[in-house]
Amino acid sequence: MDAPGPSDDFLFDAFWFDQRAGALFRRDEGGALDPVAIGSRALAVLSILMARQGGLVSKDDIMQAAWPGMVVEDNNLTVQVSALRRVLDQGRAGASCIQTIPGRGYRFVAPVTRTNSAAPPVALLPSGNGVDEHITADEQLQTPLGVPARPDEPSSQASRWRPWRSVIAGVIGALLLVAAGLAGWHLRPSGSDETRAAPRLSIVVLPFSNLTNDPHQQYFVDGLTEDLTVELSRIANMFVISSNTAFTYRNNSADTKQIGRELGVRYVLKGSVERSGDRIRINIQMIDAGTDANLWVDHFDRDSVDLFALQDEITNRIAWHLDAELTTADAGRPAEQPDALDYVLRGRAEWRRWPPRDKYAQAIRLFEKALALNPQSVEARNWLAHALATRVLRRQTETPAADIARAEELVGEVLALAPRNGHAHFDRGQVLRAQRRFEEAIPEFEAALASHPTYAGAYANLGWCKFLTGSIDDVIPLEEKALRIGPDDPFLGTVYSWIGIVELLKSHTKEAIAAFEKARTDFDNFVCVRSFLAAAYALEGQSERAAAELAQAQRLSQDNRFSSISRVKVELLKDYPTEKVRALF
Repeated sequence: MDAPGPSDDFLFDAFWFDQRAGALFRRDEGGALDPVAIGSRALAVLSILMARQGGLVSKDDIMQAAWPGMVVEDNNLTVQVSALRRVLDQGRAGASCIQTIPGRGYRFVAPVTRTNSAAPPVALLPSGNGVDEHITADEQLQTPLGVPARPDEPSSQASRWRPWRSVIAGVIGALLLVAAGLAGWHLRPSGSDETRAAPRLSIVVLPFSNLTNDPHQQYFVDGLTEDLTVELSRIANMFVISSNTAFTYRNNSADTKQIGRELGVRYVLKGSVERSGDRIRINIQMIDAGTDANLWVDHFDRDSVDLFALQDEITNRIAWHLDAELTTADAGRPAEQPDALDYVLRGRAEWRRWPPRDKYAQAIRLFEKALALNPQSVEARNWLAHALATRVLRRQTETPAADIARAEELVGEVLALAPRNGHAHFDRGQVLRAQRRFEEAIPEFEAALASHPTYAGAYANLGWCKFLTGSIDDVIPLEEKALRIGPDDPFLGTVYSWIGIVELLKSHTKEAIAAFEKARTDFDNFVCVRSFLAAAYALEGQSERAAAELAQAQRLSQDNRFSSISRVKVELLKDYPTEKVRALF
């Protein structure tokens, strides 16, 4: 291909790259174009790779295109290529569309079509479903019913709109001036009562501070900020300011309250990265933009042997924490007239409380209220199905058949509307688990992870289904991934108990004891944990401890199921009487 012109668009797979606007879109099953949250450097890399589709592009050429006139390390390029692969290869069968040529450069191998169709100019307006996404102005004029213009329109139809581009650009410019005026009006001194209400679950991730005093580490710090912004934007109902906007606040003296007012967000995330030798410490603060109060403060210490693996791990873990913390914070805000989302957030906060027995019923009541207020709510149906299926799996219901039937119906409704909804795929996996259809549950958990890589529960349940289908060696890595992402999850006892069972079957009794003891800390009244721990103690010759745990298990079960160590195996096989599980014993 020749060098791309300033108005060229690129079509490949399900993507449309509008080069003039500097925006990437993905076409969904319904044909609508959804903006993709990704940084401008990554798009610059993508542009030169697609312009020379199928040919080798040297690292020097890419660096010059993405960082013109700047001297930067090769690691910066690796970060951007990794970001592109995470987006472009999602759901892609086979190898990556970006091929690495060791020591030389990269090659874009997916088929690419270049067009000169009327790419819509872009205005940055909040769409309410994630990042402050790109909304097209041409789309309003060309398709008054809200259907996105097709990028593969005949050139004659596209050319008909080209004369309007300057007019549209002028209109957008005028609108931006009006918006700036309105912003100034909203940002009057704090004595004014007329302040803009920020959306719920709205946040900006400010550029992390580099405390290493080494400018060569800035690529890692900035990559962490960008990746965290993208991961947060995947969370349902989350409104996340784009990293491009957030980076304008680097070295800005504005305080948290001012930033919250200017961007219209409730929460501000700040962080710093400090490196000492082979250790990296990442500090995090989540701040209420209205009160300047710290809502969550934490730090993460890790070895820095593999920076990119570290970046992924930290990003996933922080995103998991923030989902939980933001839900709790927003659920605690008073609302004069609660709507469906208010009840969903309250139900989620209730769901995280411990112990769970009474909380299941309370959370389900709140999700039912949300669904009554908005029968079309995907979130209400997702969470209600989740709660119903989970209490069946945990034997906390007197109506298991009815609960599973209702959960299955709700999940089917969601997936009919949104076939790629990760939460719904997870819930279907749980329903299939409850129906003991473990082989069918595995692809559902995998689909959930394709949409939500930070879904700790999906890793955990995928691992357990692997066990139940005989793939014992796959279990512990998946469970450990769940632990790394969600180390404070209230249901961690389950994960530790599953690790313990696998270690016990592998005759790693010391490791099994360690896992079961951690599970007992979280689930003191979990009969199975007590019984398995008794078996592990007995195998290690710790007969007194084994007897004590077995007695506790029998007391909790209030029957004779755990009258002896030999009955522990019998009870496990009753729960999972498949040939593949029997073969593991």
